[in-house]
Amino acid sequence: MNDKTLDCSDLDNYMGKPMQPARMKEPLHNNDFRRWAQGMHYPNLLHYDTEFAAESRFGRLVAPQSFPVATDDGHGAAPACVGAIPDSHLIFGGDEWWFYGPRIFHGDSLINERVPTGYSVKDTKFAGPTCFQWGDNNYYNQDGDYIAKQRSTAIRYRADLAREMASTDSEEEPQWSDEDIAKLEDEKLDYIKTLHALGHDKRYWDDVNVGDELPKRVFGPHSIASFTTEWRAYLFTIWGGTHRRTDLDLEALGFDPNMAGHENDGVMERINPELTDGAYFGPSRGHLFPRWARYIGMPRAYGYGASMGAWIIDYLAGWAGEWGMVVHSNCSYRGPSLSGDVTYQSAKVIDKFVDEDGRHLIQVDSKMFNQNGTTMATAKAEIELPKKSD
Repeated sequence: MNDKTLDCSDLDNYMGKPMQPARMKEPLHNNDFRRWAQGMHYPNLLHYDTEFAAESRFGRLVAPQSFPVATDDGHGAAPACVGAIPDSHLIFGGDEWWFYGPRIFHGDSLINERVPTGYSVKDTKFAGPTCFQWGDNNYYNQDGDYIAKQRSTAIRYRADLAREMASTDSEEEPQWSDEDIAKLEDEKLDYIKTLHALGHDKRYWDDVNVGDELPKRVFGPHSIASFTTEWRAYLFTIWGGTHRRTDLDLEALGFDPNMAGHENDGVMERINPELTDGAYFGPSRGHLFPRWARYIGMPRAYGYGASMGAWIIDYLAGWAGEWGMVVHSNCSYRGPSLSGDVTYQSAKVIDKFVDEDGRHLIQVDSKMFNQNGTTMATAKAEIELPKKSD
């Protein structure tokens, strides 16, 4: 293809039509929660320490609020990337979450009912004509309780144009001295202390004021090892653990044949599962192999979009404590975490109010950025906190 067009005509055949749901083959286990907390760099005792969790309001380990996306077979992006766009690639552009109250525990089974909802085409500096596509993920447990809705945005673009307009970020990773690493570790520990300080106590709505700032969080430097740990925290990456889709054909979706492969192919998984594993082959390998990252327009190995959404939700949920809950978060991804970079998170309270359902809510603006101050993601979210008189 020599022109600079993007053919999205096939997408109209899928909008508004439910697609195959996502579900794991076996009930969830506490170690699934621990693996997720570990992969998301989230040292909240509530999700991995049995003794601490036993003394909590839940009386046992509970999954992080961000956990539903770990049970989907495509990072929540599946309903946002149906339909063929020839010679295209895809990155995650953001997601909006609504949480309805039920939490996830050992023994639960989740099902994700998915519906593509729409798309638009815009011109971008990253890749010229670019398709922004949306879809809804609806997560339920085995009792039919509505856990959460995730409205995802996928960004689909011509990889050849992205290479032409490639990022000016260096292909070389930043270098961190021993002194730099020691300082980062001190900053990490400062954040972790604030995460643990609340213990099992309540953070009251009454005590939070507009203008309050949440503790700054830091993690990194990111590496291929840390990205691989993230990848393995998504349960669908475990061989044989997921009911695979029978309607998934990456080449038919328009993926470059050099990238498509057999990722998530249930038939090939029974023959040679390594060929179906995005850690090695397929569109996801750009995250872990610098050569393939550059092939799709990234300067070096990079992290997962859905992880950034999880980082935001967990950061806010950790501040809220076990008696609080993120009820809504709208995240926009500006750029990925690159290998060698460090990620920082901050948030500021911009409003507090009681909604029509009588919930006492705190609204925050949140930002994610790297060591150069480059914005990676932004989010606006509402957090429910207990009131002293309750």
